[in-house]
Amino acid sequence: MTGSYVVRPDDLTGDAVVALLQLHLDEMHRWSPADKVHAMPVARLRQPDVTFFAAWDGEALAAVGALKHLDDERGELKSMRADPAYRGKGAGEAILTALLDEARRRGYRWLGLETGRPEPFQPAHHLYRKHGFAECPPFGDYVSDDFSLCMEKLL
Repeated sequence: MTGSYVVRPDDLTGDAVVALLQLHLDEMHRWSPADKVHAMPVARLRQPDVTFFAAWDGEALAAVGALKHLDDERGELKSMRADPAYRGKGAGEAILTALLDEARRRGYRWLGLETGRPEPFQPAHHLYRKHGFAECPPFGDYVSDDFSLCMEKLL
């Protein structure tokens, strides 16, 4: 349990989880140029290189997030999303804390993420910076530009 949230691995079969991920994808398509939407669909998040977590407030889904395995020392944060009713209430932080704990448990030395630069992404920037992430050069297939921002944290 993190704060008032119970964070646990999830198999992405529940309706609430699928609906929140669809909201996430829909918003990414609304806020981002088509070639900058890197959010993973549910089927991709179910693959073995991804570990997916959900934060629950009783029976209510508060937030989700995933950790993608890149190699033995590196991981990537994916699909970080708080339900709109839980934005600003620590649900995203509960997921991020769980993902950081999982990355350390695996022995990762580096975590990366890609997000947008515009205003709708600013709350995420604040959360990541609060937990020690900083802007970094692009990694993988990402390109840092006027829209995209890559961030990293050394563990």
